[in-house]
Amino acid sequence: MASSTHWSLCLVLISLASVAFAAAPRRPVDVPFGRNYYPTWAYDHIKYISGGSEVQLNLDKYTGTGFQSKGTYLFGHFSMHIKMVPGDSAGTVTAFYLSSNNNEHDEIDFEFLGNRSGQPYILQTNVFTGGSGNREQRIFLWFDPTKEYHRYSVLWNLYQIVFFVDDVPIRVFKNCKDLGVKFPFQQPMKIYNSLWNADDWATRGGLEKTDWSKAPFIASYKGFHIDGCEASVNAKFCATQGKRWWDQTEFRDLDALQWRRLRWVREKFTIYNYCTDRKRFPVMSPECRRDRDV
Repeated sequence: MASSTHWSLCLVLISLASVAFAAAPRRPVDVPFGRNYYPTWAYDHIKYISGGSEVQLNLDKYTGTGFQSKGTYLFGHFSMHIKMVPGDSAGTVTAFYLSSNNNEHDEIDFEFLGNRSGQPYILQTNVFTGGSGNREQRIFLWFDPTKEYHRYSVLWNLYQIVFFVDDVPIRVFKNCKDLGVKFPFQQPMKIYNSLWNADDWATRGGLEKTDWSKAPFIASYKGFHIDGCEASVNAKFCATQGKRWWDQTEFRDLDALQWRRLRWVREKFTIYNYCTDRKRFPVMSPECRRDRDV
């Protein structure tokens, strides 16, 4: 009888430990470049260092370059450590984004807009659903992103998309399907990273052009991390609810500390938010009205 009771207790403890493990975010594990990604274009403009665990993208007047994930994912947690182009980076865009890559595509964007030497980078985020974007938000970063690596992450589940900078939430896009707003939950996405020239709009609306005498421009990536539901022919039925840490109940919303941090970013560093742009959008989008901190 005692042995039976002991065995039952062990099973309970193992079950509780499994639940705790599933709910807790796992520490990101850096993996070699070739395991999860491959070059997208201009292979000769990519340099691999540190045994393939670090990648440098080069932009010159002829071309930029980029790389993408081998797999396609529906929901998950994705992050990248990036060190931006130093010095005069006007006209350049360093990007880390997810995209379904079709006509009515879904997309989740980090775009880092270069600037003249000594001026701050601008981080632009955007969300496309069903091929429609125009949801730009822009912030100044509270550090120099060219000096060392910083971690940029996306948490994407059925309830929300959260953008993080070094674990500080800078933006939340809630699932507002009940308000008639499309939310990306059916189209799997690849993860893309790129460095390219966009001097027709990237810096001061295109007023500052790329100074090609400063080329090549170099952005560095490492810490490739993917923890998502990898797509298959049945990807739209990727039902992971309750099985992975990023779709547990506690990740359906920000916690109190995260909301305070988000409010701090909005008050101190936000320079543009489509939700408050009445000239461009006279009628506020429904998802903006639900956002309690706009």
